Amino acid sequence: MSLLEALSGQPFWIAAIISLAVSIVIAIAGIIPSAFVTAANIVFFGFFWGLVLSTLGEALGAVLSFILYRKGLKSLSGKIGSIKGFKLLEKLKGTKGIEAFVLVLVLRLFPFAPSGLVTLAASYSKIGTWAFAASSTIGKIPALLIEAYSVHTVIGWETQYQLAAAIFAAATGICYYYWTTKRKKRR
Repeated sequence: MSLLEALSGQPFWIAAIISLAVSIVIAIAGIIPSAFVTAANIVFFGFFWGLVLSTLGEALGAVLSFILYRKGLKSLSGKIGSIKGFKLLEKLKGTKGIEAFVLVLVLRLFPFAPSGLVTLAASYSKIGTWAFAASSTIGKIPALLIEAYSVHTVIGWETQYQLAAAIFAAATGICYYYWTTKRKKRR
């Protein structure tokens, strides 16, 4: 069952709660993209309210993930080494105060930084929950605006253009997969 099917026929406030719950679960999972929730929100609630719900859902999800990750990391603290391959995330681990706030903000603004990894690294740092909530939410807003505008634009396209965009995205993903797999085999 799709998210749109779950939302259809529901009163506004129940549909909003379902949307927020799905966003929170996606954030806690840490690896599932939230773009489809933004798309469903915009289709169901309209651009403005869809964007508001997506922002609220991502913010709540990030904060709850941060709290859960931090509790989990405290119990594993002696067993965790480093976050290899992500210099900014490794740097975040040792930061606190305004430096941690700005670093989370910058990482949220960076479109290719995995959200789950940013939250995980922040939960391992010395940043406070409220500072994380503020910097994470502020950093997510520009990305969500771009995502929402893109979804809104694509929804307005004729079906053949939507299909062409989906095929192009799938082909790009497949090419990227094969390219990275080949590079790993060469090493």
